[in-house]
Amino acid sequence: MTECEDPVAGEGDARLRAVVELAQAMAAAHTPRESAHAAALGVRQALGGSFAAISKWERELGKLRVLVNTGELAEGEEEFPDDESYPVHEFPEIVGFLHEQWAGGGEPSAWVETAEGVHAPAPRVPEEGPAGGGGGNRQRMAALRRRGRGCCVVAPIVLHGRAWGELYVARRTGEPVFGRADADFASVLAAVTAAGIAQTERLAEARRLAFTDALTGLANRRAVDMRLDEALELHRRDEVVVSLVVCDLNGLKRVNDSRGHAVGDRLLERFGSVLSLCGAMLPGTLVARLGGDEFCLLAVGPPADEVVKVAGELCDRAGELDLGEGVAVGVASTGDPIGPVRSARRLFRLADAAQYKAKAARSGEPVIAGRHGGKDDPVVRLADAPDRRTGPERRRFRR
Repeated sequence: MTECEDPVAGEGDARLRAVVELAQAMAAAHTPRESAHAAALGVRQALGGSFAAISKWERELGKLRVLVNTGELAEGEEEFPDDESYPVHEFPEIVGFLHEQWAGGGEPSAWVETAEGVHAPAPRVPEEGPAGGGGGNRQRMAALRRRGRGCCVVAPIVLHGRAWGELYVARRTGEPVFGRADADFASVLAAVTAAGIAQTERLAEARRLAFTDALTGLANRRAVDMRLDEALELHRRDEVVVSLVVCDLNGLKRVNDSRGHAVGDRLLERFGSVLSLCGAMLPGTLVARLGGDEFCLLAVGPPADEVVKVAGELCDRAGELDLGEGVAVGVASTGDPIGPVRSARRLFRLADAAQYKAKAARSGEPVIAGRHGGKDDPVVRLADAPDRRTGPERRRFRR
C-alpha cells in the first residue's frame, strides 16, 4: 500500500457514491412500485448483500407487507409478491423498541441478525415476547437458515416521523457478517430511501389531483384525453374496439336554481356513483366527469353491443334518481359503421352528436352513432358536418 492509500477513506468514498446513486435512482422513479424497486436494488448494492427487500407497515392490518424482493430469491419468493406479509407482532422491535426510542427523542437505528441471533447492535426487545428473550428474532433467524442466508441487516424506514416500513438486506451463509458500521450505514440508506418514498408519494398525489375530478373522485377530461389517444393507437395497430359513451345529466340547472348548488353537487356525486357502477360492468373502462353536467365512459376492448347494453342500463338507473331528470346518452364505437376514426376528436364529435340527438328527443334510451344508415346516419352526418353553426339546433362540438 502506498502512503496515499487510505482504505478507510476509500470505503467512505464508495459509500458516499452509493448514497448519491440511491438518491438519483429513487428521484428517477415515477411510481411507488418503481421507487421501492430502486431502493431495494440500491441498498443491496451499497451493502454488498445477496438479497434485499423493502416492506411497508400496514397499520390497519397489523402486517408488514413485502413490496419488492431483489437479488437471489429463495423458493417461494417473488420480485413483486402479490401477498407476502408478516404479522407485526412477530417483529416487536418495529412497534415497541422503535417507538420507545423515538418518543425519547432518539433516532431509529438499524441492527444486524445472524442465523444464530443478534450480532450488533441489538434492539431492545422484551425479555419475554415473540422474539424469545433478548437473543434475536426467532422468525428472522429461522427464515435466514431456511433460505441459505447467514446474516441480515434491518433498518426502519421512517416517514413523517412515523414508522413506514423496513429495509432488509441479507448475505449468503459463509459470507462476512454485517458489522456495526454496516448497521450505521443501513440507517443512512433507510433515511435516503424514506426521502425518495416521500417524493414519489408527493408526485403520485400531484398526478392523482391532476387527473381526478375533485367533486366526484372520477377521472377528469385530461385523463380521458390521454387514455383515448392511447386507445386509438391500439385500435389502429390491433383493431381493438374503442367506445365512448357521453352523458349529459338532465335537470342539474333546475336543481341548482331551486334547491341550491349543494344539492346540485349531491346530484352530480350520486350520478357519478351510478356511472361508476355501470362502468364496472365493462372491464378496464375509464369513468370520468368531463365538466359541468357532462360525464363519459371510455371502454377499450368490449364489443360495441356490450357497451350499448351498459349505456341502456345507465339510462335506467339514472332515471331512478330522486334528483334530476334522467340522462341523455350518446354512444360512438369503432365497432359500429361510423367510418374511419383517425383522431380522438372525431370519436368525441360522434358521441357528442349522438348525445345531442338523445337530448333533443328527450330519449330515455341511448342514441348510437352509425346504427341507422352507416355514413348516412343522421348522427354521423351531424358529427362530420363543417365546424360552423348552421342553425339554432346545431351544437358546437368539442375540438
